[in-house]
Amino acid sequence: MRIYRGLPASADGAVALTIGNFDGVHRGHQAMLARLTEAADDLGMPAAVLTFDPPPREFFARDKAPPRLSSLRGKLEHFAARGVARVYIARFDARLASLAPEEFIDDVLLRRLGARWVLVGEDFRFGCGRTGDLSTLRRATRAFSIEAMRTVAFDGERASSTAVRTALAAGNLAHAGALLGRTFALSGRVAHGAKLGRSLGFPTANIALKHKPPLAGVFAVRVHGLGAAPLQGAASVGVRPTVDIFDFNETIYGRRVVVEFLHKLRDEERYPDVEALTRQIHRDVAQAREYFAGPRVAQL
Repeated sequence: MRIYRGLPASADGAVALTIGNFDGVHRGHQAMLARLTEAADDLGMPAAVLTFDPPPREFFARDKAPPRLSSLRGKLEHFAARGVARVYIARFDARLASLAPEEFIDDVLLRRLGARWVLVGEDFRFGCGRTGDLSTLRRATRAFSIEAMRTVAFDGERASSTAVRTALAAGNLAHAGALLGRTFALSGRVAHGAKLGRSLGFPTANIALKHKPPLAGVFAVRVHGLGAAPLQGAASVGVRPTVDIFDFNETIYGRRVVVEFLHKLRDEERYPDVEALTRQIHRDVAQAREYFAGPRVAQL
């Protein structure tokens, strides 16, 4: 998969293109990517994705923007796994935000990307003030073909990034996983911390995240990236996410790990002293071990 960080000055050929943030790459996004690669194969063109960093909502109102469901790297990994040939990562800035819909079509889609077949969602909006929509694109169909993707629903609910965030915030990991089509996970590198867990008898891995996570609390988790098989543990997600990996005490600073969130144990709490905190950590670890010993885990 070829990755373009920024828009090229001009296209080097025709592409089949879809456009969006693809936050979380949920079931709706997966359906779009499947249709994209199918059409690209039929047309003999590369399957291409145009996405944005930062997401437009972060550019316009960073403090009020919703938490990200996936990192840019995570999205790219999902694109590659689903057969995307090219990804264009456009920096969303004042210039891009100010383009009129017609300018976006002429300059970005046609001149820079060479789009000849375009797939968008039915509610797609673009251009300055979000004034461009599906009908705007269809008026430009002399230059390229346009197809609208219908909403994908799961158990009667629209698969959307908002729905996934709502489920995660409520601690409903099963519902979030159903909308995603997989277990929700966060990835990051293990960083140095205050070593508090080690002093309490529970060595922990501090995971460095660039953005605020979409869930909070204490969870039973699986950790990938530290061996041939995933490891079991308990994670506390708050200001500084940490993971206590069961029966594991190796030095792993700088290693990139993927943490799957399987079951919520409790919400975050404050404790009056270190002794109370230590007792609660013992209970958390015991509950997480009980979860992994139960019959539900075998079905995951």
